[in-house]
Amino acid sequence: MTLAQAIPIDVFAHVLAPRFYQQMLAIEPSIPDKAGYVNNRALVDCDYRRQHRTIPTHQIISMMNLNPEDYVGPKQALALCRDANQELADLVKAHADQFSGAVAMVPMNNLFGAQEMLQTLVKPNQNLVGVQLFTRALGRSIADPTFDPLFATAAKLDLPIWLHPVFDDRKPDNNIVFSWEYELTQAMHDLVVAGVFQRYPHLKIIVHHAGAMVPFFAGRINAIMTSAQADDFHKFYVDTAILGNTSALRLTVDYFGVDHVLFGTDAPFGILPVGASSKIAIAIEHLPLTSTEKAQILYSNAAKMLGLEPLTK
Repeated sequence: MTLAQAIPIDVFAHVLAPRFYQQMLAIEPSIPDKAGYVNNRALVDCDYRRQHRTIPTHQIISMMNLNPEDYVGPKQALALCRDANQELADLVKAHADQFSGAVAMVPMNNLFGAQEMLQTLVKPNQNLVGVQLFTRALGRSIADPTFDPLFATAAKLDLPIWLHPVFDDRKPDNNIVFSWEYELTQAMHDLVVAGVFQRYPHLKIIVHHAGAMVPFFAGRINAIMTSAQADDFHKFYVDTAILGNTSALRLTVDYFGVDHVLFGTDAPFGILPVGASSKIAIAIEHLPLTSTEKAQILYSNAAKMLGLEPLTK
């Protein structure tokens, strides 16, 4: 298969499953006023998404950050996540021309239920390919020892983890341009210092936004942290969702290695109405890489990790 024949696999594309969204609105009607980005039509309307796409892609969909544990107790959060995961899997099945898989939600205030759900619902379902965690949960870093059972279960089941940022509500100056990149960087630091890769050496964690600040500050990492910790930073996988910017992507590939970089766009965000897929694909095409290496980033790394069949145009 040549690069021109391959359909890119977008590993970080977001949806807002309609039934789940209605359940959350019944709990908190002010959600669209507090988080205006939920009003993006492409999150809920798959036909609209298809009609406006700029290049053919097959997306791995994950729910945008609307997390039940922030609104309800453990039992209801588990039920909402269970229903949402089934809805995500159904979306993949119903829109196979757009989606290749979905990433599961878990209730962070019900870790026993979350682990059980990964074992009995997510792992057996061919349309659910991993689990999404956020940089902070319930006011704590995702690297807090409380959450380690989720990493242990994901490692045991060989389920990749998608790491997405959220704001740290303790800070008064959060902004969408820089804050999430800091949160991702800090979460990576916390996970490395907590020894997550030492305990689970084969764990796969896909970090949004090209590994955030880590490639740029590689020198500081190497100078200040232990050699084992510096090595562990290279074990993360990262996507390409930085809205183009070939120079920055080159730094990302140089740091993490071509085997650990996967095409991801943050669709449908970034460039309206459905995201920056074409701009990011052009940035990858301009990288000083071989056609085989570009194909790794665009589709074959994801296909290998997730057990997907190669896709042709």
